[in-house]
Amino acid sequence: MTTRQQRDTGNHPSAPSPWLIAMEFRAPWELGLLIPSWPLLRRAPVGDGHSVIVFPGLSASDGSTMPMRSFLENLGYDASGWNQGFNFGPRAGVLQAARQQVIDTFQMTGNKVSLVGWSLGGIYARELAKELPNCVRGVVTMGTPFAGLQQSTNASRLYELTSGRNIHREVEQFDLPGAPPVPTTSIFSRTDGVVAWPASIQAPCQDNPHTENVEVIASHVGLGLNPSAWWALADRLSQPEGQWKRFERKRGLHGMIFPDPSR
Repeated sequence: MTTRQQRDTGNHPSAPSPWLIAMEFRAPWELGLLIPSWPLLRRAPVGDGHSVIVFPGLSASDGSTMPMRSFLENLGYDASGWNQGFNFGPRAGVLQAARQQVIDTFQMTGNKVSLVGWSLGGIYARELAKELPNCVRGVVTMGTPFAGLQQSTNASRLYELTSGRNIHREVEQFDLPGAPPVPTTSIFSRTDGVVAWPASIQAPCQDNPHTENVEVIASHVGLGLNPSAWWALADRLSQPEGQWKRFERKRGLHGMIFPDPSR
């Protein structure tokens, strides 16, 4: 953890340092790693065909999650984007449309839906799962700052510019740190240059023991394109409904790719 990350204001971590911001330029390399990693990714646990909705990050569209969704489709899932263009924050009608998409997918398929969210998209996924637990099978977030306030991310100003909303007032409307009442996984990176990694840590939840944090080595911009994040996502989505188990870190190379999140 960097010195800047260690500083804490009101129990909320400060934003990542300029050094970590500079490391975000490695994202294209993470995309490039998909090619040599593909033989291993093809061994990822296959899906059971249930529907998965993927929410993009701030100022991103479904185009940013297309590679991830193609990967999930290859594993047998019915993966779709959020179908609302660029994510410029919860503007009028955005959350209502997202809620209706979850309900419609559940009703059309007769099965619960898994929700995956990258960065801000993870906030949507978590809050929708809280509202619609009977429609949602589980939630997986990637670099999502649900446990911190605006000082925990370097994107707070961009959020206010694109959404036209005050981020502090927005946060006060929701219990963001509270876990959804469904199996919930937070994938995070300690080298995230946009979101302070402690802001992506799900605290133990007495009401829902099916929560966990999975650490990967990735940039924030590259999280949705990172081979290790894809593997963790596939592993989490493949669990039979009602048979959730924590992510298992193995010895050797697997343990290096997925560091101990509690260290």
